[in-house]
Amino acid sequence: MTDRTAADPAASQDDVRALLDSLPDTLPREEILAINGGSMSEIHTERTYDYNGWTFTLPPGVFKPGDTSRLVHDRLLDGTIPVKGRSYAAMGVGLGVEAVIAGTLGAREVYAADVHPDSVATAAGHYARLVGDRPETVFRPLVSNLFEEFPDSARLDVITFNPPAVSTRTSDDPTVVRNVCVGAEIVLRFFDQIVTRDLLAPDGEIYLIVSNTAELKRIVGHGVDAGFRPVVLHRQTWEGDNCQAYLFKLIRRDAA
Repeated sequence: MTDRTAADPAASQDDVRALLDSLPDTLPREEILAINGGSMSEIHTERTYDYNGWTFTLPPGVFKPGDTSRLVHDRLLDGTIPVKGRSYAAMGVGLGVEAVIAGTLGAREVYAADVHPDSVATAAGHYARLVGDRPETVFRPLVSNLFEEFPDSARLDVITFNPPAVSTRTSDDPTVVRNVCVGAEIVLRFFDQIVTRDLLAPDGEIYLIVSNTAELKRIVGHGVDAGFRPVVLHRQTWEGDNCQAYLFKLIRRDAA
């Protein structure tokens, strides 16, 4: 089920607290395993992914986008997440759909960042084939654990992140863990690095996907404590399970 919703970005602290209180608790381990337990069975094979008339080839180990990834892709493509003329970072870029969309729409610069070197190489190859050399856009493929390898000069207008924050270990395979269930800590470090390194432009925006297969309240609460104000842009549910996925827009509290 799709639930498009938006809170007032100038809402009071009481309203923000009410939002946090309204978020669902993390699902029990058994439910998380039922939802995610078999989702990465083909991760060590070569696959293809089709989106917006583009075909992407995925070598083994590269994440294949699912429903939550497409929430971001669709909103980049339709302009809900505006990137034209802006500095954009696709965190956990995987096969590179977000980078291709941003380049096609005329972002000023595109950081295609991932901790996995093969993913960055795959994203760069797809960008070169589908977008090519555009004078108005600087493409920056970057192997980086979150923002560790970003230049000190980076000031980002838009950041998107669909983190592998599932709270329960769904596999002993390190490739599956990297793509699915690192846990909440990766998102807490994401917020902390943005703040410590002052990576977000004054009017910059973070777009974050988190579901209740992760520690949803803890993650969003940490973002609030780090100085960001969350807005719920979209809530997605699915028939047959209790998973709820949220697309949050977060802006700096002093910019609200």
